[in-house]
Amino acid sequence: MPTPKSSKTATVPIRDFSRSLPMSLLRARESVMRHFRPSLRAHGLTEQQWRILRALTSHGEVEVTELAGIAYLLGPSLSRILRDLETRRLIKRRLVKSDLRRSMVMITAKGLQLIDAVAPSSEAIYAEIARRFGASKLGDLQEMLHLLESSLLTMPVATEIIDESEA
Repeated sequence: MPTPKSSKTATVPIRDFSRSLPMSLLRARESVMRHFRPSLRAHGLTEQQWRILRALTSHGEVEVTELAGIAYLLGPSLSRILRDLETRRLIKRRLVKSDLRRSMVMITAKGLQLIDAVAPSSEAIYAEIARRFGASKLGDLQEMLHLLESSLLTMPVATEIIDESEA
């Protein structure tokens, strides 16, 4: 969404906002997700619930903390979402006998039926995205995003803000 230009813009030693990688990724994500949300809503699902069901479909039974990492959800959010999905009988949880603090989660037959119901719409959206953007470019983009992710795994994360006036 374009923003109005101010007659007085600040000159700062930072890349232009339009070239911000996090913002570019967020804009691209939003552009994609706005096509998927109506179908998810029509099936009574949130984006996060769908991510969990899709993750369980791909990974099978998973320990809850591992699922949080796979689906990129924080623990408190995941707990609430799992409770909702369990109430709807879309997933099933069981305690790990050797460590009762841990639990395993799996998708149920009812959850798989819901995946089957949403899949045609989801695949149609993917097909249209591939048609408009180009199937080859879409594959290249996904590969590049995987490469970006893996190349940043070993990059140190700044844990504190450095005040240059103190340096």
